[in-house]
Amino acid sequence: MNEPPARLVIDLQPLVILREIDRTSSLTEAADRLNLTQSAVSHAVRRFEERHGVTLWEREGRKLRLTPAGEYLLGLAARVLPQLEHGASVLEDYSRGRRGAIRVGMECHPCQDWLMRLVDPFLVEWPDVDLDVTSAFQFGGLAALLGHEIDLLVTPDPIESPGVGYRPVFDYELVLAVAKDHPLARVGQVAPSDMARETLITYPVPRERLDIYTRFLVPAHARPRRHRTAETTDLMLRLVASGRAVSATPDWLLRDAKGVTGVRIGSGIQKSIHLGYRTGALPRYLEEFMQLAETVDI
Repeated sequence: MNEPPARLVIDLQPLVILREIDRTSSLTEAADRLNLTQSAVSHAVRRFEERHGVTLWEREGRKLRLTPAGEYLLGLAARVLPQLEHGASVLEDYSRGRRGAIRVGMECHPCQDWLMRLVDPFLVEWPDVDLDVTSAFQFGGLAALLGHEIDLLVTPDPIESPGVGYRPVFDYELVLAVAKDHPLARVGQVAPSDMARETLITYPVPRERLDIYTRFLVPAHARPRRHRTAETTDLMLRLVASGRAVSATPDWLLRDAKGVTGVRIGSGIQKSIHLGYRTGALPRYLEEFMQLAETVDI
């Protein structure tokens, strides 16, 4: 009776190498960061190629161009390595007697202050639980949650998906932030046509995920005179206060903003912040984190 062929198992080292080359755009620098010689890196890749019968990259002068197999392996590295690295961190936590860790992913740029008010009492209650916050996702917040890169997702735009649940934690209204002496500050609500004269400033988010476009401008076939972005809320509101731009902003951010007021967008854009989590049995500390989130005012 013939025995089944031995299964090939993918070695992790080429995945790590490809990720570092992608990050540094240099074989030499990647080798340095991995504490390997350039020869050792090339040998490891060549051994992998011979074993699997593929080529991972081709040289174009001094540059390396990934083949389709190399591109696939790089994508695999982006998905697999963060999970393995997190797994090593969890095992280290267990070895040190820690009770766990929570990785929070943020899809709500202005929610940092709210989250910090939540973090302090949680860390007092759970001193042995680590907490990390990130807004950088390789494939988006939902994919990061499903891929176990994060444990909770703070988002104003929950996307239904098998294996994911959401809890609303607070409601708010999206308003148009304008300078207090701006002509629009005197109207009851903004019409889509009013935006044709305005520079709209937003966070660096794709337009298809901006409510002022999807729920206000696009249905009316309207657009602003200009659209620009800003990384921080403080800069955004300073530009609004100076009269250089207007911004679709959560109403709570304007409570203490100087020189800025909020005007209703159309008939109103009501929103809620949700916590997304993987369904199933949750660690007690994760459950209590979400319960505490429901009690912290924005």
